[in-house]
Amino acid sequence: MKESDKLKKMIIEGNMKLSGTIPINGAKNSAVALLPAAILSDEKTVIKNIPNITDIDVLEEIINLLNGKIIRTNDKLEIDSSKLKNAVIPENLSKKLRASYYFMGALLAKFKHVEIFFPGGCNFGARQIDYHLKGFEKLGVKIITTKDEKIIMDAEKLHGSEIDLPFASVGATINIMLAATKANGKTIINNAAKEPEIVNVADFLNKMGAKIKGAGSECIEIIGVKKLGSSKIDVIPDRIEAGTYIIAGALMGDNLKITNVNMQYLDSLLKILKEMQVDYKITENEILLNQAKKMKPVKIKTAVYPGFPTDLAQPISVLLSKANGVSYIEETIYHHRMGHVEYLKKMGANIEIKNNIEKITGPIEFKGTEVEASDLRAGATLFLAALTSKEETTITNVEYILRGYEKIVKKLSSVGANIRIEEIK
Repeated sequence: MKESDKLKKMIIEGNMKLSGTIPINGAKNSAVALLPAAILSDEKTVIKNIPNITDIDVLEEIINLLNGKIIRTNDKLEIDSSKLKNAVIPENLSKKLRASYYFMGALLAKFKHVEIFFPGGCNFGARQIDYHLKGFEKLGVKIITTKDEKIIMDAEKLHGSEIDLPFASVGATINIMLAATKANGKTIINNAAKEPEIVNVADFLNKMGAKIKGAGSECIEIIGVKKLGSSKIDVIPDRIEAGTYIIAGALMGDNLKITNVNMQYLDSLLKILKEMQVDYKITENEILLNQAKKMKPVKIKTAVYPGFPTDLAQPISVLLSKANGVSYIEETIYHHRMGHVEYLKKMGANIEIKNNIEKITGPIEFKGTEVEASDLRAGATLFLAALTSKEETTITNVEYILRGYEKIVKKLSSVGANIRIEEIK
């Protein structure tokens, strides 16, 4: 068993004030799309500000499998895809993360043929990839799914098409954009997702020589090209990592500074904090927070960007548990994204669920106990609650957390948290 495959647990001694500076790294949701996008180049590409998380390790494995050459230096990746070869992406790799599906669009554009198993990642119930597949079919792709969940896709040629997404899916928008980059003619994606991560990927592709307009709007236009060359890009700051640590500052901050933050990306969160009467100070790309007192309850409804992000709905439930009164969170993006609730209740939260709406009554005091991370952001939710507890908390399935938060132990320890990771014996 590799060191990275050993099961681990996170142990947190709570009730410690957080003081100092936490720098924000490159966005996970952007980086996991940029690496598959890199293989569209016929030359070398460079991606900087790469987060050091396990999802990136898996994507590197897949690119190596495809005969791509990678040099990794700190937060920089140099990728040479000039001698790329098509290959089946096996289940043991595709199942490790959701973003493995981006190789579908990239390999279709590159080779007109893909063999890959259904993606994995966090389990929020039904997370189908129908929008991706139907988009590919509009581009001229024939799709076969086998009993063992293997997907085989073929196209004699890719042709431009107008594609109307029933839902503004980030994954489907990026995947169709990747495939259409080398299709013949013009592709239009209507009801496209607007997230900043999509703009980051489009900028990367355009620097290679792609012709993409409208990224960040609800209508993206792609005119296919024959060849893509070298390119360099910086991964944008991670708005979800920033939002998580901003919530930590509102919970336990003592002049806690979060740096390398793009405030525009977090407008919906900052508005909610204002409504709750959480004090914070913003200077350019930094935000300073102290522990909030006497917070007001709020109602939150998740939405596609620029609405309140689903990835912060779980973490902010900890803050709402500290507010005076009844708050509500309505989850509209994913069904069954409530895996954190049973463990927060075990820690003392007063939460009821009905029709994908959390009713959260506060204020409460969280108590330390043993809990389990059911997905990435649920894990973040539990470590936030643990930071406020007066007892020790143990979180198992910590591998989920390590997928999305770079150097979390080092970052939190540097600002006063008592946190460590141990192997499960």
